Amino acid sequence: MSWDTPGSDGKIFANTTKPDGRSYWLRTKTKQPLSNFLGFPIDKSIPRYTGILDAEDFSGITVYQGRGVGGGSLVNGGMAVTPKRENFGAVLPSVNADEMYATYYPRANAGLGVATVDPAWFDSAACYQYARVGRKQAQRSGFPFVFVPDVYDWDYMEQEAAGTVPKSALDGEILYGNNYGKKSLQKTYLAQIAATGNVTISPLHKVTSVTPAPAGGYTVVIDQLQTDGSTAATKTVTADKVFFAAGSVGTSKLLTQLKATGALPGLNDEIGKGWGDNGNVMCGRANHLWDPTGAVQSSIPCGGIDNWNAGGAFAEVAPLPTGIETFASFYLSITKNPNRAQFSWNAATGKVDLNWQTSWKQPSIDMAKSIFDKINAKEGTIYRTDLFGVYKIWGDHLTYHPLGGAVLDRATDNYGRLHGYSGLYVIDGSLIPGNTSVNPFVTITALAERNIEKIIATDL
Repeated sequence: MSWDTPGSDGKIFANTTKPDGRSYWLRTKTKQPLSNFLGFPIDKSIPRYTGILDAEDFSGITVYQGRGVGGGSLVNGGMAVTPKRENFGAVLPSVNADEMYATYYPRANAGLGVATVDPAWFDSAACYQYARVGRKQAQRSGFPFVFVPDVYDWDYMEQEAAGTVPKSALDGEILYGNNYGKKSLQKTYLAQIAATGNVTISPLHKVTSVTPAPAGGYTVVIDQLQTDGSTAATKTVTADKVFFAAGSVGTSKLLTQLKATGALPGLNDEIGKGWGDNGNVMCGRANHLWDPTGAVQSSIPCGGIDNWNAGGAFAEVAPLPTGIETFASFYLSITKNPNRAQFSWNAATGKVDLNWQTSWKQPSIDMAKSIFDKINAKEGTIYRTDLFGVYKIWGDHLTYHPLGGAVLDRATDNYGRLHGYSGLYVIDGSLIPGNTSVNPFVTITALAERNIEKIIATDL
Protein backbone atom coordinates (compact mmCIF):
# COMPACT_ATOMS: atom_id res chain seq x y z
CA MET A 1 0.00 0.00 0.00
CA SER A 2 1.05 3.63 -0.30
CA TRP A 3 0.83 4.28 3.46
CA ASP A 4 -0.42 7.83 3.15
CA THR A 5 -3.91 7.53 4.68
CA PRO A 6 -4.61 7.54 8.44
CA GLY A 7 -6.52 4.66 10.00
CA SER A 8 -9.45 4.91 12.40
CA ASP A 9 -7.06 5.98 15.19
CA GLY A 10 -5.91 8.98 13.17
CA LYS A 11 -2.45 7.52 12.55
CA ILE A 12 -1.05 5.95 9.41
CA PHE A 13 0.98 3.26 11.19
CA ALA A 14 0.09 0.94 14.07
CA ASN A 15 1.98 1.08 17.35
CA THR A 16 4.50 -1.67 18.09
CA THR A 17 2.73 -2.69 21.30
CA LYS A 18 -0.77 -2.69 19.75
CA PRO A 19 -0.53 -4.53 16.41
CA ASP A 20 -3.55 -4.68 14.14
CA GLY A 21 -4.26 -5.45 10.49
CA ARG A 22 -1.90 -2.66 9.40
CA SER A 23 1.00 -4.47 11.04
CA TYR A 24 1.49 -7.55 8.85
CA TRP A 25 1.30 -8.57 5.23
CA LEU A 26 -1.60 -11.04 4.91
CA ARG A 27 -1.14 -12.83 8.24
CA THR A 28 -3.84 -13.69 10.79
CA LYS A 29 -1.36 -13.74 13.69
CA THR A 30 1.61 -11.51 14.41
CA LYS A 31 5.08 -12.97 14.10
CA GLN A 32 7.31 -10.65 16.09
CA PRO A 33 11.09 -11.14 15.94
CA LEU A 34 11.05 -11.13 19.73
CA SER A 35 8.36 -13.77 20.24
CA ASN A 36 8.35 -14.21 24.02
CA PHE A 37 8.70 -12.08 27.13
CA LEU A 38 9.28 -13.41 30.62
CA GLY A 39 8.66 -16.86 29.16
CA PHE A 40 5.23 -16.09 27.70
CA PRO A 41 4.42 -15.93 23.96
CA ILE A 42 3.40 -12.41 22.95
CA ASP A 43 2.07 -12.90 19.40
CA LYS A 44 -1.64 -12.19 18.93
CA SER A 45 -4.39 -12.63 16.35
CA ILE A 46 -4.96 -9.82 13.84
CA PRO A 47 -7.22 -9.31 10.80
CA ARG A 48 -5.77 -10.47 7.48
CA TYR A 49 -4.75 -7.34 5.56
CA THR A 50 -2.09 -6.03 3.20
CA GLY A 51 -0.12 -4.62 6.13
CA ILE A 52 3.36 -3.19 6.33
CA LEU A 53 5.66 -5.97 7.60
CA ASP A 54 6.06 -9.30 5.85
CA ALA A 55 7.43 -12.19 7.90
CA GLU A 56 8.09 -14.59 5.02
CA ASP A 57 8.84 -18.14 6.09
CA PHE A 58 11.34 -20.30 4.25
CA SER A 59 13.07 -23.51 5.21
CA GLY A 60 15.17 -22.64 8.26
CA ILE A 61 14.61 -18.88 8.31
CA THR A 62 12.00 -16.11 8.49
CA VAL A 63 12.82 -13.09 6.34
CA TYR A 64 11.39 -9.75 7.48
CA GLN A 65 10.63 -7.32 4.65
CA GLY A 66 8.88 -3.99 4.27
CA ARG A 67 5.65 -4.14 2.28
CA GLY A 68 4.64 -0.77 0.95
CA VAL A 69 5.71 2.14 -1.21
CA GLY A 70 9.06 2.77 0.43
CA GLY A 71 9.95 -0.86 1.07
CA GLY A 72 12.29 -1.67 3.93
CA SER A 73 12.69 2.01 4.81
CA LEU A 74 9.20 1.89 6.30
CA VAL A 75 10.00 -0.79 8.88
CA ASN A 76 13.74 -0.61 9.57
CA GLY A 77 15.41 1.18 12.46
CA GLY A 78 16.83 3.73 10.03
CA MET A 79 20.43 2.79 10.80
CA ALA A 80 22.31 4.19 7.83
CA VAL A 81 25.86 2.90 8.01
CA THR A 82 28.59 3.18 5.40
CA PRO A 83 30.90 0.14 5.58
CA LYS A 84 34.48 0.76 6.61
CA ARG A 85 36.63 1.30 3.54
CA GLU A 86 38.88 -1.65 4.40
CA ASN A 87 35.87 -4.00 4.42
CA PHE A 88 34.39 -2.90 1.11
CA GLY A 89 36.40 -5.27 -1.08
CA ALA A 90 34.68 -8.22 0.57
CA VAL A 91 31.24 -6.62 0.08
CA LEU A 92 31.33 -5.75 -3.63
CA PRO A 93 34.63 -6.99 -5.07
CA SER A 94 33.90 -5.91 -8.67
CA VAL A 95 33.05 -2.30 -7.77
CA ASN A 96 35.57 0.55 -7.73
CA ALA A 97 35.84 1.55 -4.06
CA ASP A 98 37.35 4.96 -4.86
CA GLU A 99 34.24 5.91 -6.85
CA MET A 100 31.89 4.60 -4.18
CA TYR A 101 33.51 6.49 -1.32
CA ALA A 102 34.15 9.69 -3.29
CA THR A 103 30.83 9.94 -5.10
CA TYR A 104 28.08 7.39 -4.49
CA TYR A 105 28.18 6.89 -0.72
CA PRO A 106 28.11 10.67 -0.16
CA ARG A 107 25.27 10.98 -2.70
CA ALA A 108 23.29 8.23 -0.99
CA ASN A 109 23.83 9.67 2.49
CA ALA A 110 22.67 13.10 1.28
CA GLY A 111 19.65 11.66 -0.52
CA LEU A 112 18.59 9.60 2.47
CA GLY A 113 19.06 12.45 4.96
CA VAL A 114 21.58 10.63 7.14
CA ALA A 115 22.72 12.23 10.41
CA THR A 116 24.15 11.20 13.78
CA VAL A 117 22.84 11.79 17.28
CA ASP A 118 24.31 14.77 19.16
CA PRO A 119 26.70 13.10 21.63
CA ALA A 120 26.06 15.71 24.31
CA TRP A 121 22.29 15.21 24.12
CA PHE A 122 22.78 11.44 24.03
CA ASP A 123 24.69 11.61 27.32
CA SER A 124 21.75 13.20 29.13
CA ALA A 125 18.63 11.84 27.37
CA ALA A 126 16.61 9.45 29.51
CA CYS A 127 15.44 7.59 26.40
CA TYR A 128 19.01 6.48 25.66
CA GLN A 129 19.86 5.14 29.09
CA TYR A 130 19.77 1.65 27.56
CA ALA A 131 22.40 2.66 25.01
CA ARG A 132 24.61 4.29 27.64
CA VAL A 133 24.51 1.06 29.65
CA GLY A 134 25.49 -0.77 26.46
CA ARG A 135 28.35 1.66 25.88
CA LYS A 136 29.66 1.42 29.44
CA GLN A 137 29.64 -2.36 29.43
CA ALA A 138 31.22 -2.63 25.98
CA GLN A 139 34.03 -0.26 26.92
CA ARG A 140 34.67 -2.01 30.24
CA SER A 141 35.27 -5.20 28.25
CA GLY A 142 37.61 -3.44 25.83
CA PHE A 143 35.28 -3.13 22.84
CA PRO A 144 34.91 0.06 20.80
CA PHE A 145 31.46 1.67 21.05
CA VAL A 146 30.60 3.74 17.98
CA PHE A 147 27.77 6.12 17.26
CA VAL A 148 25.78 4.90 14.28
CA PRO A 149 24.23 7.32 11.77
CA ASP A 150 20.48 7.16 11.21
CA VAL A 151 17.79 8.71 9.03
CA TYR A 152 15.69 9.79 11.99
CA ASP A 153 15.12 13.54 12.38
CA TRP A 154 17.22 14.11 15.48
CA ASP A 155 15.74 17.59 16.07
CA TYR A 156 12.32 15.94 16.18
CA MET A 157 13.62 13.30 18.60
CA GLU A 158 14.85 15.99 20.97
CA GLN A 159 11.43 17.67 20.76
CA GLU A 160 9.78 14.31 21.53
CA ALA A 161 11.92 14.06 24.66
CA ALA A 162 10.95 17.61 25.60
CA GLY A 163 7.26 16.77 25.16
CA THR A 164 6.60 19.46 22.56
CA VAL A 165 5.59 17.24 19.59
CA PRO A 166 3.66 13.97 19.14
CA LYS A 167 5.84 11.02 20.10
CA SER A 168 7.04 8.49 17.58
CA ALA A 169 10.41 6.95 18.47
CA LEU A 170 9.63 7.61 22.13
CA ASP A 171 6.30 5.84 21.73
CA GLY A 172 8.13 2.68 20.66
CA GLU A 173 7.27 2.94 16.96
CA ILE A 174 9.58 0.85 14.82
CA LEU A 175 8.39 -2.58 13.59
CA TYR A 176 5.18 -1.41 11.93
CA GLY A 177 6.17 2.02 10.65
CA ASN A 178 6.97 5.36 12.21
CA ASN A 179 4.34 8.11 12.17
CA TYR A 180 6.43 11.25 12.60
CA GLY A 181 10.19 11.43 12.94
CA LYS A 182 11.76 8.92 10.57
CA LYS A 183 12.86 10.04 7.13
CA SER A 184 11.71 6.97 5.23
CA LEU A 185 11.95 6.97 1.44
CA GLN A 186 8.44 8.47 1.36
CA LYS A 187 9.96 11.70 2.68
CA THR A 188 13.19 11.68 0.66
CA TYR A 189 13.69 9.95 -2.70
CA LEU A 190 9.99 9.21 -3.33
CA ALA A 191 8.97 12.78 -2.53
CA GLN A 192 11.51 14.05 -5.08
CA ILE A 193 10.27 11.52 -7.63
CA ALA A 194 6.65 12.60 -7.17
CA ALA A 195 7.61 16.25 -7.53
CA THR A 196 8.88 15.69 -11.09
CA GLY A 197 5.39 14.82 -12.29
CA ASN A 198 6.97 12.19 -14.53
CA VAL A 199 6.30 9.10 -12.43
CA THR A 200 3.15 7.20 -11.57
CA ILE A 201 3.30 4.72 -8.68
CA SER A 202 0.60 2.06 -8.61
CA PRO A 203 0.34 0.55 -5.12
CA LEU A 204 -1.01 -2.94 -4.44
CA HIS A 205 0.28 -4.24 -7.78
CA LYS A 206 2.30 -7.45 -8.03
CA VAL A 207 4.30 -8.47 -11.10
CA THR A 208 3.77 -12.14 -11.95
CA SER A 209 5.46 -12.44 -15.37
CA VAL A 210 7.99 -10.72 -17.62
CA THR A 211 8.48 -12.11 -21.13
CA PRO A 212 9.98 -10.79 -24.38
CA ALA A 213 7.28 -9.02 -26.38
CA PRO A 214 6.82 -10.01 -30.05
CA ALA A 215 7.53 -6.50 -31.34
CA GLY A 216 10.43 -5.83 -28.95
CA GLY A 217 10.65 -4.84 -25.32
CA TYR A 218 8.88 -6.89 -22.66
CA THR A 219 5.36 -7.90 -21.74
CA VAL A 220 4.78 -7.44 -18.00
CA VAL A 221 1.79 -9.13 -16.36
CA ILE A 222 0.59 -7.56 -13.12
CA ASP A 223 -2.03 -8.58 -10.55
CA GLN A 224 -3.83 -5.72 -8.83
CA LEU A 225 -4.53 -6.81 -5.26
CA GLN A 226 -7.30 -5.98 -2.82
CA THR A 227 -6.54 -5.45 0.85
CA ASP A 228 -7.55 -9.03 1.70
CA GLY A 229 -4.90 -10.31 -0.72
CA SER A 230 -7.30 -11.38 -3.46
CA THR A 231 -6.76 -10.32 -7.06
CA ALA A 232 -9.02 -7.50 -8.23
CA ALA A 233 -7.72 -7.36 -11.82
CA THR A 234 -4.89 -8.58 -14.02
CA LYS A 235 -3.15 -6.06 -16.24
CA THR A 236 -0.62 -6.30 -19.04
CA VAL A 237 1.81 -3.56 -20.02
CA THR A 238 4.61 -3.46 -22.57
CA ALA A 239 7.89 -1.82 -21.60
CA ASP A 240 11.15 -1.16 -23.42
CA LYS A 241 13.09 -1.66 -20.22
CA VAL A 242 12.22 -3.37 -16.94
CA PHE A 243 13.97 -2.78 -13.61
CA PHE A 244 13.64 -5.46 -10.95
CA ALA A 245 13.55 -3.66 -7.60
CA ALA A 246 11.43 -5.99 -5.46
CA GLY A 247 14.12 -6.50 -2.83
CA SER A 248 16.49 -9.42 -2.48
CA VAL A 249 13.73 -11.98 -1.94
CA GLY A 250 11.12 -10.58 -4.33
CA THR A 251 13.50 -10.08 -7.24
CA SER A 252 15.28 -13.40 -6.72
CA LYS A 253 12.05 -15.38 -6.44
CA LEU A 254 10.57 -13.84 -9.57
CA LEU A 255 13.73 -14.28 -11.67
CA THR A 256 14.15 -17.87 -10.44
CA GLN A 257 10.57 -18.65 -11.46
CA LEU A 258 10.84 -16.90 -14.84
CA LYS A 259 14.02 -18.79 -15.73
CA ALA A 260 12.75 -22.19 -14.61
CA THR A 261 9.33 -21.94 -16.25
CA GLY A 262 10.67 -20.84 -19.63
CA ALA A 263 9.49 -17.24 -19.53
CA LEU A 264 13.10 -15.98 -19.52
CA PRO A 265 15.12 -19.14 -20.26
CA GLY A 266 18.20 -17.19 -21.33
CA LEU A 267 18.98 -15.96 -17.80
CA ASN A 268 22.24 -17.50 -16.63
CA ASP A 269 22.79 -20.10 -13.92
CA GLU A 270 23.78 -17.50 -11.32
CA ILE A 271 20.10 -16.55 -10.86
CA GLY A 272 19.01 -17.42 -7.32
CA LYS A 273 22.52 -17.93 -5.97
CA GLY A 274 24.64 -16.08 -3.42
CA TRP A 275 21.83 -15.28 -0.96
CA GLY A 276 22.77 -14.44 2.63
CA ASP A 277 21.27 -13.09 5.84
CA ASN A 278 23.94 -10.42 6.55
CA GLY A 279 24.91 -12.61 9.49
CA ASN A 280 21.93 -11.45 11.58
CA VAL A 281 21.53 -12.94 15.06
CA MET A 282 19.84 -11.49 18.15
CA CYS A 283 20.37 -11.93 21.88
CA GLY A 284 19.55 -10.34 25.21
CA ARG A 285 21.48 -10.04 28.47
CA ALA A 286 20.13 -9.71 32.01
CA ASN A 287 21.72 -6.78 33.81
CA HIS A 288 22.10 -6.24 37.55
CA LEU A 289 19.52 -4.16 39.39
CA TRP A 290 22.01 -1.32 39.65
CA ASP A 291 22.17 -1.12 35.82
CA PRO A 292 18.58 -0.21 34.81
CA THR A 293 18.11 0.36 31.09
CA GLY A 294 15.13 2.73 31.36
CA ALA A 295 11.39 2.32 31.04
CA VAL A 296 11.16 4.79 28.16
CA GLN A 297 13.51 3.79 25.35
CA SER A 298 13.90 5.42 21.96
CA SER A 299 13.04 2.81 19.36
CA ILE A 300 15.77 4.20 17.11
CA PRO A 301 19.18 2.62 17.81
CA CYS A 302 22.11 5.02 17.69
CA GLY A 303 25.16 2.98 18.71
CA GLY A 304 26.98 -0.27 18.22
CA ILE A 305 29.83 -2.45 19.41
CA ASP A 306 32.52 -3.02 16.79
CA ASN A 307 34.41 -6.30 16.98
CA TRP A 308 34.38 -6.96 13.23
CA ASN A 309 38.11 -7.29 12.70
CA ALA A 310 38.83 -9.37 15.81
CA GLY A 311 35.69 -11.47 16.14
CA GLY A 312 33.64 -11.00 12.97
CA ALA A 313 30.71 -9.21 14.64
CA PHE A 314 29.19 -5.74 14.76
CA ALA A 315 26.38 -5.50 17.32
CA GLU A 316 23.71 -2.82 17.43
CA VAL A 317 22.74 -1.84 20.95
CA ALA A 318 19.05 -2.25 20.29
CA PRO A 319 16.01 -1.03 22.21
CA LEU A 320 13.43 -3.10 24.06
CA PRO A 321 10.64 -0.51 24.04
CA THR A 322 8.22 -2.37 26.30
CA GLY A 323 7.26 0.66 28.38
CA ILE A 324 8.54 -0.96 31.59
CA GLU A 325 11.95 -1.34 33.19
CA THR A 326 13.39 -4.68 32.01
CA PHE A 327 17.01 -4.47 33.27
CA ALA A 328 17.82 -6.08 29.90
CA SER A 329 20.27 -5.23 27.16
CA PHE A 330 19.22 -6.33 23.69
CA TYR A 331 21.38 -6.65 20.58
CA LEU A 332 21.11 -7.30 16.86
CA SER A 333 24.45 -8.55 15.61
CA ILE A 334 25.69 -8.43 12.03
CA THR A 335 28.36 -11.08 11.55
CA LYS A 336 30.82 -12.34 8.96
CA ASN A 337 28.76 -15.48 8.32
CA PRO A 338 30.14 -17.23 5.18
CA ASN A 339 27.07 -19.37 4.45
CA ARG A 340 25.07 -18.70 1.28
CA ALA A 341 21.76 -20.16 0.18
CA GLN A 342 20.09 -20.63 -3.20
CA PHE A 343 16.56 -20.08 -4.46
CA SER A 344 15.08 -22.83 -6.63
CA TRP A 345 11.78 -23.43 -8.42
CA ASN A 346 9.60 -26.18 -6.95
CA ALA A 347 7.39 -27.35 -9.81
CA ALA A 348 5.34 -29.58 -7.52
CA THR A 349 4.19 -26.70 -5.30
CA GLY A 350 4.43 -23.92 -7.87
CA LYS A 351 6.56 -21.91 -5.47
CA VAL A 352 10.16 -20.83 -5.01
CA ASP A 353 12.13 -22.50 -2.21
CA LEU A 354 15.22 -21.32 -0.35
CA ASN A 355 17.66 -23.95 0.95
CA TRP A 356 18.82 -22.08 4.07
CA GLN A 357 19.48 -24.25 7.12
CA THR A 358 19.10 -23.00 10.69
CA SER A 359 22.39 -24.70 11.57
CA TRP A 360 24.10 -22.23 9.23
CA LYS A 361 23.53 -19.58 11.89
CA GLN A 362 26.10 -21.21 14.19
CA PRO A 363 29.01 -19.13 12.83
CA SER A 364 26.96 -15.99 13.58
CA ILE A 365 26.30 -17.18 17.13
CA ASP A 366 30.01 -17.92 17.65
CA MET A 367 30.97 -14.48 16.31
CA ALA A 368 28.40 -12.70 18.50
CA LYS A 369 29.65 -14.69 21.49
CA SER A 370 33.08 -13.11 20.88
CA ILE A 371 31.45 -9.94 22.27
CA PHE A 372 28.82 -11.05 24.74
CA ASP A 373 30.60 -13.93 26.49
CA LYS A 374 33.30 -11.45 27.38
CA ILE A 375 30.85 -8.78 28.58
CA ASN A 376 28.95 -11.34 30.68
CA ALA A 377 32.18 -12.56 32.25
CA LYS A 378 33.31 -9.01 33.03
CA GLU A 379 29.91 -7.86 34.38
CA GLY A 380 28.95 -11.09 36.13
CA THR A 381 25.76 -11.26 34.05
CA ILE A 382 23.96 -13.93 32.02
CA TYR A 383 22.09 -14.24 28.75
CA ARG A 384 18.30 -13.83 28.73
CA THR A 385 16.57 -17.09 27.82
CA ASP A 386 12.97 -15.81 27.65
CA LEU A 387 12.91 -13.67 24.49
CA PHE A 388 12.87 -16.15 21.61
CA GLY A 389 11.06 -19.10 23.18
CA VAL A 390 11.46 -21.14 26.35
CA TYR A 391 15.10 -21.42 27.46
CA LYS A 392 16.40 -20.15 24.10
CA ILE A 393 19.30 -17.69 24.12
CA TRP A 394 19.81 -16.85 20.45
CA GLY A 395 17.42 -15.33 17.92
CA ASP A 396 18.83 -17.43 15.09
CA HIS A 397 15.57 -17.89 13.19
CA LEU A 398 15.42 -14.66 11.19
CA THR A 399 17.02 -11.96 9.13
CA TYR A 400 16.14 -8.31 8.67
CA HIS A 401 18.83 -7.89 6.01
CA PRO A 402 18.23 -10.24 3.06
CA LEU A 403 20.93 -9.82 0.42
CA GLY A 404 21.83 -11.54 -2.84
CA GLY A 405 20.14 -13.90 -5.25
CA ALA A 406 20.98 -11.93 -8.40
CA VAL A 407 24.58 -11.04 -7.65
CA LEU A 408 26.36 -8.17 -9.39
CA ASP A 409 28.91 -9.22 -12.02
CA ARG A 410 27.56 -12.79 -11.89
CA ALA A 411 23.82 -12.88 -12.62
CA THR A 412 24.21 -9.38 -14.09
CA ASP A 413 27.05 -7.39 -15.59
CA ASN A 414 28.92 -4.97 -13.33
CA TYR A 415 26.07 -2.42 -13.49
CA GLY A 416 23.03 -4.63 -12.96
CA ARG A 417 22.16 -5.52 -16.56
CA LEU A 418 20.81 -9.08 -16.53
CA HIS A 419 22.81 -11.44 -18.73
CA GLY A 420 20.85 -12.83 -21.64
CA TYR A 421 18.37 -10.00 -22.14
CA SER A 422 18.94 -6.43 -23.28
CA GLY A 423 16.76 -4.02 -21.32
CA LEU A 424 16.34 -6.06 -18.13
CA TYR A 425 18.01 -4.70 -15.00
CA VAL A 426 18.36 -5.51 -11.29
CA ILE A 427 18.86 -2.51 -9.02
CA ASP A 428 18.22 -3.64 -5.43
CA GLY A 429 19.75 -5.65 -2.58
CA SER A 430 19.74 -8.88 -4.59
CA LEU A 431 22.89 -7.56 -6.29
CA ILE A 432 24.90 -7.72 -3.05
CA PRO A 433 26.36 -11.16 -2.24
CA GLY A 434 24.97 -11.88 1.19
CA ASN A 435 26.82 -9.51 3.53
CA THR A 436 27.69 -5.82 3.90
CA SER A 437 29.44 -5.90 7.35
CA VAL A 438 26.91 -3.27 8.56
CA ASN A 439 23.23 -2.45 7.96
CA PRO A 440 22.85 -2.66 4.15
CA PHE A 441 20.47 0.28 3.60
CA VAL A 442 23.12 2.85 2.49
CA THR A 443 25.13 0.39 0.37
CA ILE A 444 22.02 -0.67 -1.55
CA THR A 445 21.22 3.00 -2.19
CA ALA A 446 24.77 3.94 -3.18
CA LEU A 447 25.04 0.99 -5.56
CA ALA A 448 21.71 1.98 -7.16
CA GLU A 449 23.01 5.55 -7.57
CA ARG A 450 26.18 4.21 -9.25
CA ASN A 451 24.40 1.79 -11.54
CA ILE A 452 21.57 4.07 -12.68
CA GLU A 453 24.03 6.83 -13.56
CA LYS A 454 25.85 4.46 -15.94
CA ILE A 455 22.58 3.05 -17.35
CA ILE A 456 21.16 6.53 -18.04
CA ALA A 457 24.38 7.57 -19.75
CA THR A 458 24.73 4.50 -21.95
CA ASP A 459 21.34 2.76 -22.32
CA LEU A 460 18.65 5.44 -22.31
